[in-house]
Amino acid sequence: MSGRKVPGKEEEMKLERGINLGGFLSQCPHEEAHYQTFIGEDDLKQIAGWGFDHVRIPVDYEVLEDEAGNIRESGYERIKEVLSWCEKAGLEAVLDLHKAAGYDFNDAGKENENSLFSDEILKKRFLELWRRMAEHFGTYPNVAFELLNEVVEKENADLWNELIRCVVKVIREITKDTPIIYGGIQWNSVNTLKLLDVPENENIIFTFHFYEPLLFTHQKAYWVPAMPPDETISYPETMEYFIEKSKPLGYQGETVTKAETKMMGTAFIRGMIGEAVKAAEKAGVRLYCGEFGVIDKAPVEDTLRWFRDVDEVFSEYQIGCAVWTYKEKDFGLIGEHYDTIRNELIALWTK
Repeated sequence: MSGRKVPGKEEEMKLERGINLGGFLSQCPHEEAHYQTFIGEDDLKQIAGWGFDHVRIPVDYEVLEDEAGNIRESGYERIKEVLSWCEKAGLEAVLDLHKAAGYDFNDAGKENENSLFSDEILKKRFLELWRRMAEHFGTYPNVAFELLNEVVEKENADLWNELIRCVVKVIREITKDTPIIYGGIQWNSVNTLKLLDVPENENIIFTFHFYEPLLFTHQKAYWVPAMPPDETISYPETMEYFIEKSKPLGYQGETVTKAETKMMGTAFIRGMIGEAVKAAEKAGVRLYCGEFGVIDKAPVEDTLRWFRDVDEVFSEYQIGCAVWTYKEKDFGLIGEHYDTIRNELIALWTK
């Protein structure tokens, strides 16, 4: 595979409807036993059989290097194996660096844990990791690179733009045509794509994540500060309802409390995603939603309604996307929570 030509602009990757492989090579025990059992070739066959055209593969830096930055060749071989499964199944793949040395979105705001943007050694290490990834995977015809999952802090907006320029330059020295994907700050918010600089290179894709209203999609999530632990949230409900209930979420509830639209549902979703569409059009790039989904603690019929509304807007703007996620991680499609609506969801996403 590695000797085949990467598609140029005349052969753009589709990246239309995909699914994440969360918990496989990221946010997981970094042990061979886990890698060997969590996802196998049959899973990729099933995903392709459902009608998806790609998978997004979150990868933590621990897969590819040790804590000192030394190369773990076994990690590169692992990814090559997964990409061979994708090729056999006819799937494209997004390699998403989900966690880098010095940056983990789970530690948002913790300077000691998230020092990538202030530490020159960590910046060089980040660039070197992407150089190696480009050397290993830059000739694959079915692969796109996503630079870093969910930069969060507002104060890192300009620093993130600087780092993007540096890493894109490193990658483009090795591969001119592999799609490069990146998003804004605040967990890849639709509202922050406008803060990204206009790309100087071709084949750049802007990405965003969509979990709004968070009060619904992440209800009872223990990792979200101030999220009610036992309250069941319905969808769509009134805008007034969501505004009042989202106030305790503070920073993470602002997309609802500051929304211009007065109607929850497609009007709210269209208003938010429209911001991302405008930013992508201004920058002259494609737009892609790398994550969207509903936690397995939400009412299933309301979950189906939310997905229908999101799909309507994605289809209207022709936005490619990857649902979060295939297995486990509180959002796993193959979990029993989704049994009664799984077929409808798959039919909706892959129509």
